[in-house]
Amino acid sequence: MSGSRALYEQVILDHNKNPRNFKVIEDADRKIEGFNPLCGDHFTVFLKLDGTTISDIGIQGAGCAIAKSSASIMSSILKGKSVDEAKELFDRFHAMVTSAPDAPLDEAALGKLAVFSGVREYPIRIKCATLAWHALLAALQGENQQVSTE
Repeated sequence: MSGSRALYEQVILDHNKNPRNFKVIEDADRKIEGFNPLCGDHFTVFLKLDGTTISDIGIQGAGCAIAKSSASIMSSILKGKSVDEAKELFDRFHAMVTSAPDAPLDEAALGKLAVFSGVREYPIRIKCATLAWHALLAALQGENQQVSTE
């Protein structure tokens, strides 16, 4: 196993064991549920907005290590970002995890999100990695219906 691959796995395991921002925000401006019926991952994303800036984000729910760590990293990266920056990060993340396994990575542009590059080798895991992100995007667009990966 390459050194970077082992580091990536450690980051994913850490965020799974010690998820960041796993909390309910009672006075959230936006709240939306995401559900993956194939594996049972289920998360609720809570957003507190200050104008067009994400001032706080909370995630609540349960899922596999990939889904939970993706939600955790997403929440830690997006706090303080603008809605437009969040949408841009969604696009970068989604493009990376759905690209070919041997596609080059722009690690500088992806930052911590590059830890999920290995998901590309396991297409069934893409839905796990993107569940919270799809819920986030729906919340940013003002939707209030549950998001499903199916």
